[in-house]
Amino acid sequence: MEISRINHGWVMRSHAHVAEVEFTAAIANIAANGGGSVRWFVCEPNADEQRFATQHGLVADVPLLHMQCELPLAEQHRVPLGFVTRPFRPGIDDDEWLAVNARAFASHPEQGEWTHAVLNERLAESWFDAAGFLLHEIDGRIAGYCFTKVHRTNPPVGEIYVIGVDPAHHGKGLGRALTVAGFAHLSASGLRHGMLYVAGDNLAAIGLYESLGMRVAHRDEVFVGTVSANRP
Repeated sequence: MEISRINHGWVMRSHAHVAEVEFTAAIANIAANGGGSVRWFVCEPNADEQRFATQHGLVADVPLLHMQCELPLAEQHRVPLGFVTRPFRPGIDDDEWLAVNARAFASHPEQGEWTHAVLNERLAESWFDAAGFLLHEIDGRIAGYCFTKVHRTNPPVGEIYVIGVDPAHHGKGLGRALTVAGFAHLSASGLRHGMLYVAGDNLAAIGLYESLGMRVAHRDEVFVGTVSANRP
């Protein structure tokens, strides 16, 4: 069970089924560190995990779909002619990118509230590669981006970690172009397997990814609630 602070709350992630003692310990850890809102991501939860969530006041939210594809994408899915991206420049693009990200994810409980501190944490990760953080500009300003990540598994997998388009540029096909550009970058790096996560109610995005040949590998249920802080 992984526990991390995300902006004003907490995220718990289970990559395998957890026992009650492990789940209870995670909740106790959060309570001991001030409590707050909690989002628990668990892959294909069993009946026990459903019960753990209910007992601690967590309720089911929109699931997260894990989608996969083979790389490179099919021949017809190529970066549009004239569509250009450039690498993110740490320390230079931070402010502008954070503003675009906030607008792109204004209603998202996690991604929309990224701060300089959160961004700096990601830039300090061992997997971060500025060449894989692709920005697309219109009239000299960031209009959209595709942030990729490589998982050094066996075999390695390339992930579209976050993709966003400034609402001022919706309807221009940037989401599709950026997705294709991101996977093209990962493929050019030698990767043969791609993946991403998408909210289960984001039908437009799911339709886009399916049109590129992606398929749902599994779904993570998401349970949300609040954990009270321990009283001194």
